[in-house]
Amino acid sequence: MSATLASLFDLTGRVGVVTGGSRGLGLQAAEALGENGATIALIARKEAELNDAVAHLAGLGISAHPFAADLSSPDAADGIVKRVMAQFGRIDILVNNAGATWGAPAEDYPLEGWNKVVNLNVTGLFLLTKAVAGAAFLPQGKGAVINVASVEGLLGHHPSRGGTIAYNTAKGAVINMTRALGAEWGPKNIRVNALAPGFFVSKMTASTLVEHGARMIEQTPLGKLGNENDIKGPMLLLASDAGGHITGQVIVVDGGASII
Repeated sequence: MSATLASLFDLTGRVGVVTGGSRGLGLQAAEALGENGATIALIARKEAELNDAVAHLAGLGISAHPFAADLSSPDAADGIVKRVMAQFGRIDILVNNAGATWGAPAEDYPLEGWNKVVNLNVTGLFLLTKAVAGAAFLPQGKGAVINVASVEGLLGHHPSRGGTIAYNTAKGAVINMTRALGAEWGPKNIRVNALAPGFFVSKMTASTLVEHGARMIEQTPLGKLGNENDIKGPMLLLASDAGGHITGQVIVVDGGASII
């Protein structure tokens, strides 16, 4: 008997881990999963912002729990997964959203900036994904990973804007890591996909949008930047059984900006 469409999107009884979840796209992801029944383990570095986000989600009727951690530390992943598993006994969904950027011309790019971006966006993401798979997805025989990449991992950076070579490189690595893990873990019933957002209004993009936002909108077929709801639908698709036959894929969410 085939499932109903509503049941395919239902996440009741599942636990979703969302990194970088205190604001922006991470908070959108937590809302999308929580509004459809998932219990949320919210991870962020700043405890005050994390607690504010949990309170916000509680106001929406979402069961969310804070876990403060700095995922740029190589020792963080195993510890945070042990804490989440001790509290909930399972993890069903992992949203890798935590990230950092650093702007400088490539010829002047500092090693400090390169390491900061790559350590969090690539190494930290992999270590957490590995830890979740080992502790939860492989023993359970099922899991879903959604990596928040970026169109910057698919394109060159426009020369009118400040250089972000480490960010572009890191997000490109995340995209191919998604494909590689999707292939390797597909036989183990672990799906690994990525979202590649364009420019959304956020703290990370604020300075860029002040200078370039109007031009970006002009160059976007849908005529707008990403808003507070635009990542939710694709996120829910990839996290739920509705996306049960999708793995190793990248969905671009940019209003069409990358097609022209």
